[in-house]
Amino acid sequence: MKKISSRFSIAVHILSLIALSPSPCTSDFIAESVQTNPVIIRRIIGKLKKAGLVQVRAGAGGAYLQKGLDEITLLDVYRAVEVVEKDDLFNFHDHPNPKCPVGANIESVFRTKMLQAQAALEHELAQVTLQQLVNELSEKSGS
Repeated sequence: MKKISSRFSIAVHILSLIALSPSPCTSDFIAESVQTNPVIIRRIIGKLKKAGLVQVRAGAGGAYLQKGLDEITLLDVYRAVEVVEKDDLFNFHDHPNPKCPVGANIESVFRTKMLQAQAALEHELAQVTLQQLVNELSEKSGS
């Protein structure tokens, strides 16, 4: 089964770490926390930067948030790093048999349900701000 890529959870990790860190976060520092290669971190930070969520200081200056925690939703992060086109989260198989009653109609019937599921997911993600996550992380870590 194909899953949504880990870019989304890594991006949330990156933004949370930046928010909680007292000093600017370098890709090496973030990679150590995520336990992945700094190149992956830099790629994801590039997507977050393009979306206007972070800014990066040149050299070893590190990344910092471009917006307030209460202004960034999980939907913003999801849209920044996932390559899902609008209304295209779910893929449909190519070329079902048009002579079959199911094959001829499955996509139009099923697509409606999948679009509703995508809208529900996006609605839920839009309800959660990074501030809420950072607050919970602070409580759990005792900060």
